[in-house]
Amino acid sequence: MIRTIVWFLYFGILLLGTLPNLLRVKSYQAQGQIEKHDLLTNKVTTRWARALLRAAGARVVVQGEKKIPANQPVVFVSNHQGNFDIPLLLGYIPTPKAFVAKIELSKFPIVSNWMKQMKCVFMDRADIRQSLSVINQSANYLKQGYSTVLFPEGTRSKGNKMGEFKAGSLKLAQKAGVPIVPVAINGSYKLMEQQGFKIKPATVTITILDPIATKDLSKDQMRDLPEKIQSMIEQKLIENA
Repeated sequence: MIRTIVWFLYFGILLLGTLPNLLRVKSYQAQGQIEKHDLLTNKVTTRWARALLRAAGARVVVQGEKKIPANQPVVFVSNHQGNFDIPLLLGYIPTPKAFVAKIELSKFPIVSNWMKQMKCVFMDRADIRQSLSVINQSANYLKQGYSTVLFPEGTRSKGNKMGEFKAGSLKLAQKAGVPIVPVAINGSYKLMEQQGFKIKPATVTITILDPIATKDLSKDQMRDLPEKIQSMIEQKLIENA
């Protein structure tokens, strides 16, 4: 329990320490200095995520980084085991990225500000109209060159057993004409969810799988895509168990 208390204190201190850089990135954005804005945003958020994972005692193994297509935006599609999945992907997938996140995260001070600078969008799954608007907004960011992360299960599985992938959000990859890169996260639930709300050191493996082109997929192929990607990720979780 002591580690958990110390971690949350550290989380708050680190977050407050990012405020000067948050003002800088907002200034770059206002001045139209997009390259400086994006570089600093990625640098600060990556370091912040890795620091939080070190404090939690996470030992992170990343496999398949070379499979990420170079010089183009992609949609990373990942399983969702626990609360540490966002910092894991933020800190250890070696390319700038945003997230399609649950709307509750938009209420977190400072965190939500950084997420907006990253081009994250916030989805209310109870509001179909709002969800469609968010998908369109995320597709526009992809067309501008910003990669995106999706968790199609919609909620944490809190273990190795995956929930069903929801098909709707995957359509944004085809809408933007970008590849999907499946990602298998194995072991993140052991950092917190396995103990309830207590943080405990654990090893987490992040495996980046073969990208899937979406540009020329038929309607039938798009319909079958969620099941295909889920099967790919499930197989990798079995291999890494």
